Amino acid sequence: MVGFFIALAQQFQRELYRKVFFNEPYEEYISDLVSNLRKGELNDQLVYRKRLRRKLEDHQRNVQPHVQAARKLDRPRRWVSYVITLNGPEPIEKLNSPIDYQHYIDRQIEPVADGILHFLNDSFEQIAADQLALF
Repeated sequence: MVGFFIALAQQFQRELYRKVFFNEPYEEYISDLVSNLRKGELNDQLVYRKRLRRKLEDHQRNVQPHVQAARKLDRPRRWVSYVITLNGPEPIEKLNSPIDYQHYIDRQIEPVADGILHFLNDSFEQIAADQLALF
């Protein structure tokens, strides 16, 4: 998944950096985003879209998530739109499992946040831990 962002991560990065650069509070923004993500309110922004460059049968080793999702489709396509679920990658057209929200937090949101928060002597984990302590 490294190398491309989902729509949510791009939007999150822009807004978080804007808040930091304009010296606006960002903790609540991060907490709200994580909360809304876990509630399923941002599902439409979690879709990965990737192109298949080779035939499905040519992928035998280290099968990437977009290939795994494409294999679950009735007929192959050049572009695959998928989400990561608790049972692995699934194409959005044949979504059968719950979305793995922790995947999106760990792989998309946290790295973006920590990319700038460490300059402020803060961290995503610290903000997220504060939020979890409320429950």
